[in-house]
Amino acid sequence: MKQLLSLCLALMLALVPAFAALAEAETDLKGPTDVVLGDEQFDAYLSLLAGKRVALFSNHSGIVGDRTSGQGDTSATDASLIPFGRDVDGNDIAYGEHVLDAMLARGVNVTAIFSPEHGFRGTAGAGEAVSDSVDPATGVPILSLYAENSHYPSAESMDAFDVLVIDLQDVGLRYYTYYISMYYMMDACAGAGKPVVLLDRPNPNGFYVDGPILQEEFMSGVGRLPITVVHGLTLGELARMINGEGWLEAGKDACDLTVIPCQNYTHRDRVPLVRAPSPNLKDMRAVYLYASTCFFENTAMSVGRGTDHPFEIYGSPYLAGDDAFDYSFTPVSMPGANEPPFEGRVCQGRQMMDTPLEDIWNAGINLDYLVDAYHAVLEDAPGVDFFGTPDKEGRYWLDKLCGTDAVRKMIVAGESAEAIKASWQADIDAFKEQRRPYLLYEE
Repeated sequence: MKQLLSLCLALMLALVPAFAALAEAETDLKGPTDVVLGDEQFDAYLSLLAGKRVALFSNHSGIVGDRTSGQGDTSATDASLIPFGRDVDGNDIAYGEHVLDAMLARGVNVTAIFSPEHGFRGTAGAGEAVSDSVDPATGVPILSLYAENSHYPSAESMDAFDVLVIDLQDVGLRYYTYYISMYYMMDACAGAGKPVVLLDRPNPNGFYVDGPILQEEFMSGVGRLPITVVHGLTLGELARMINGEGWLEAGKDACDLTVIPCQNYTHRDRVPLVRAPSPNLKDMRAVYLYASTCFFENTAMSVGRGTDHPFEIYGSPYLAGDDAFDYSFTPVSMPGANEPPFEGRVCQGRQMMDTPLEDIWNAGINLDYLVDAYHAVLEDAPGVDFFGTPDKEGRYWLDKLCGTDAVRKMIVAGESAEAIKASWQADIDAFKEQRRPYLLYEE
């Protein structure tokens, strides 16, 4: 008996590390129903809207609680392999109540809707002008911030409401423009003395920080704030930082900001989205790869716009016949990708659909894709300017995405991806310290 007890005890001790690893994995991988979003905590914010004319800054992603008919018990890893809008069996899913409908049903006087890039329905192409319209289901006016390239709401639009509610799914990257629209809305509200209530959501790339900090001379429509490429903040945390750091034109803490935080969320978690945040991010793998493959935009490479796998593949007609790039695709026009780069031309390159998600997560920004492609085009098509054409100030699109021209210059100089990433480690360390007072969730 004593020997049996000793054997059982030894077995239990041997299994402790395995159980600990399992517990840690469970904290890292959370389904969308494990986290309580800001928008489903009605008791926390409806009182702030009572008796007020309310404007909603949102789009198609504003689904209360991210509830759908097809979530089931799908783990975060499995969900990353399923196209948005489908369940595990490939069937179309039905989305839950939109925050607009939820507020109207609860007596909130919604008098205006503002929409960011891609419009309120999320179907417009990148940077495409979106005109004002009316939501056919509710009759509420939709006031675009992308009409005629204007990003600030007009004076007439500002007169239409007393308080602004924000419910928008971001993906946590500096060149993903939703936060820029949020910045302009916060600034306009600060100047007009109108409060902002932000209903927070998880950041699917909120588990790491990577990339250089934006330098002021490289500020553009794809980079507005002095933050790293991957900032690791939720929109609620970023809004707090915008306000607290004095980045608004109206000054430090000028915005009357209330953030309704998520519950049961930490920055260690990978929480899958349930709906495409924009037309060309079609599954969670694309959301994770976007930090690395977006650098191909406006270069001699296609990043797969006009295919079923944008940001999960890359290639170019200039690599035709190069055996090192053995994946081919042909971009075509489609909703959200009208007249994509290299439309109708066979592009030869690589695909990352088979790359384990853990490898993508662990790599962070993976510059190997960009560096390898640059040298391949340089060798196969030496007359082609890989980085495209600079603007009148000499800035290439890559410089705007990186927030600096140092990355491009180091690539041209033959530096490795590892050396380039090492060059911005000081930026990462500094930004992590700078953002710390504004965090709402454990790191």
